[in-house]
Amino acid sequence: MVRIVHLADVHLGVENYGRLDPATGLSTRLTDFLRGVDTAIDTALETEADLVVFAGDAYKTRDPSPTYQREFARRILRLSQAGLPTVLVAGNHDIPNAVGRAHTMEIFGTLEVEHVYVARKPGVFDIETRHGKVQVGVLPWIVRNTLLSRQEFKNRNLDEINDLLLERIETVLTGEHGLISQLDNGVPHILVAHGSVQGAVYGSEQSVMLGHDIVLPLHLLKDPIWDYVAMGHIHRHQDIEPDRAPPVVYPGSIDRIDFGEEREEKGFVIAEVAPGNCTWRFQPLDVRSFVTVRVDADGDDPTAQVVKAIKRHDIEDAVVRVIIRTTADRDVLIREHEIRQALKSAFYIAAIVHNVLRPERLRLGDQDEIASLTPLEALERYLQVKETEPERIVELVEHARQLIAEQEAI
Repeated sequence: MVRIVHLADVHLGVENYGRLDPATGLSTRLTDFLRGVDTAIDTALETEADLVVFAGDAYKTRDPSPTYQREFARRILRLSQAGLPTVLVAGNHDIPNAVGRAHTMEIFGTLEVEHVYVARKPGVFDIETRHGKVQVGVLPWIVRNTLLSRQEFKNRNLDEINDLLLERIETVLTGEHGLISQLDNGVPHILVAHGSVQGAVYGSEQSVMLGHDIVLPLHLLKDPIWDYVAMGHIHRHQDIEPDRAPPVVYPGSIDRIDFGEEREEKGFVIAEVAPGNCTWRFQPLDVRSFVTVRVDADGDDPTAQVVKAIKRHDIEDAVVRVIIRTTADRDVLIREHEIRQALKSAFYIAAIVHNVLRPERLRLGDQDEIASLTPLEALERYLQVKETEPERIVELVEHARQLIAEQEAI
């Protein structure tokens, strides 16, 4: 029996809803995400785990800053120095677009960091642990041109290419020289993969995923030769078809990324694996709360209505947004400074949205007015005209702000 700690989707670099901590020079949101990784590592060491598997997406982007790389490396080095075998599987956010370029975790293999096994291509690692040998099959994020030639792409549409790619993946797993053919009898078999699986439920992470997903057929992973299948890529924790072995488990992301994950628990998985047998449990993390306050403010004192609604929520150290549904004549009476005062115990005020009900549909405005708007103001005006849900407007404008900031930093 071997004990495994399974985590994925750390996404260092997701720093929306944070600020710079002058004491460390790091984003407060980076600190949040690192705290979750540290807790998982602490648990692995304290419970004397035999193996740690990281199922991909260490960073938000394929070109992380040296600061993010340093912080991730510190955590991996801690595992290495403790003599705890660690498997790192490359995810879609870890692999560069250009063929031949190193991925973000390849440095650990290049430096031959002890007890660290880095996977960019499919294969099987034979790993000796304190409780005996374990075999770990690895299926990193599939880049189409690593399995298909240019000739195979020629004159084919996307669906045809995907069908061909799935045939190759099946060969990689079950073919004559595939991963399963390399497995020995009498030892635990673990498959670590990064990708989407048929039947999985997505969360809001579709807004941060890169590229077009290949959906892996569940039957390829539910082969009884595997005792546990450790997945990464989808941010919502779930076990796909739990009544049928082996467990195909997503631990989910290590922390909340946006309000789409407001009600999702975040954490990692601890599994006990033996040949033909596996038990596992989800270990929740105490992560930053995201809180949405929705209120109809149409009375004589709409500000008081909003403040009263805020007091009904636990906003201490939370990322908070307030969505106010009101009318044009009440909207002018709202005293936003009092609302912000009521939110002073929050960690971060993401937005205070005024969803003003109007008798007529909004118009973009005349040409001179449009020309005076900033890009973000123009986007917000356009979304209002399209009668987009207020919370969706907040999310889209925030993503646009991040994209503009990233372009300005280049």
